[in-house]
Amino acid sequence: MEFGIFANGYTPGPAAHDSESEHFELLREAEFGVAADKHNWKYLWFGEHHGLTEYSHMSAPSPLMGWVAAQTDYIHIGSAITSLPTNKEHPVRIAERAAMLDHVTNRRFEFGTGRGAGSHELRAFNVMDPSVTKAQWDEVIREIPRMWEQKDYDFDGEFFTVPTPHNILPKPYGQGHPPLWVACGNPPTFAKAGSLGIGAIAFNFEPIHNLKGRVEAYKEAIQDPVEQVGQFKNDNVMMTNSCICLENREEARAIAKSKGRGYLVTMVNLYHDTMPKSPDAIVWPNPPNDPGWTDELLDWAIDGGYMLCGNPEEVCEQVARYQEVGCDQVVFGLPVEGMSHEQHLEMIELFGDHVIPEYDLDRTHSTDHYRATAERRFPDFQYPIPDGIDVEVLPTTALLPLA
Repeated sequence: MEFGIFANGYTPGPAAHDSESEHFELLREAEFGVAADKHNWKYLWFGEHHGLTEYSHMSAPSPLMGWVAAQTDYIHIGSAITSLPTNKEHPVRIAERAAMLDHVTNRRFEFGTGRGAGSHELRAFNVMDPSVTKAQWDEVIREIPRMWEQKDYDFDGEFFTVPTPHNILPKPYGQGHPPLWVACGNPPTFAKAGSLGIGAIAFNFEPIHNLKGRVEAYKEAIQDPVEQVGQFKNDNVMMTNSCICLENREEARAIAKSKGRGYLVTMVNLYHDTMPKSPDAIVWPNPPNDPGWTDELLDWAIDGGYMLCGNPEEVCEQVARYQEVGCDQVVFGLPVEGMSHEQHLEMIELFGDHVIPEYDLDRTHSTDHYRATAERRFPDFQYPIPDGIDVEVLPTTALLPLA
């Protein structure tokens, strides 16, 4: 089992309206990835949302991905997610950017995709009916791999067109292309992801064992995909959750019981109206449920898999629940409500050095193993090459000769 960090530009309260605070938070979240690179973490996922005040100010993660890539050499950097409504962005731009990130990260880019998780941000791009995004995703996800392969790509579809042949550049770096993923906000998407041979990005707002059936449906479907979308099968279920892992267990538990925790979930319930709400269903601006946290109630939440909390030894035991359910990758959203920046850095180091080695025994990323099996699906050219375009002279600085 592999592990990662999820950065979403979470900037609660008045800080969301203060430029200095917004700047500070965005760069601080990127710094988590630089620290994680030194302590065995394999993945750093960046969210992408639009106009979701407080909840996520991460509307354009690509520059931060490049910032992190320049300071790291091991951790993979992923989009979680790039939404594919064609009203929002032409698919050619998405394919170009993903391929460029593949170069900038030195083949460490993970291409997470999805429909978009709420009507509010979709309306920013004139998507007034969220149900149409399903068909748009279905069309785009099949075309991007073809853009990455063909040198005379064109397309006349229901939601977008490329009316004349174009070579979409750059192509992904080296063998294969970035691993493909899809966000599974709704239960049926698990089996669909498996049937397409791509990874599943899941979000956990319920007891962890409730997800076992969905993971099993994915694993059954991906054994023999109905339609392999990319050049290789990415057999991966990634699950997000919250973790408080500190040397002092009482300090960790005190944070878990602190006032204001759960504020983020009220904003998830507010904005993500195309996916099921959390069990408490509290919507911002209503305050998060404060049950008067006791040790017994905290232990119940930990046992149910709602969160991980304690010292490294305790957390190591708690991670086993995710392994039992069948998760391939567990990702923790940072920052954690109630934790200082220094405590975050402590957790990244402690979890990375003491917990990850107990579960992740392979230094190589699973997606690198899968990408090594990539096989092209399309020819370079779908149309005959025109006559009369022979080139006889190149600049002396050309990287390769005509031969």
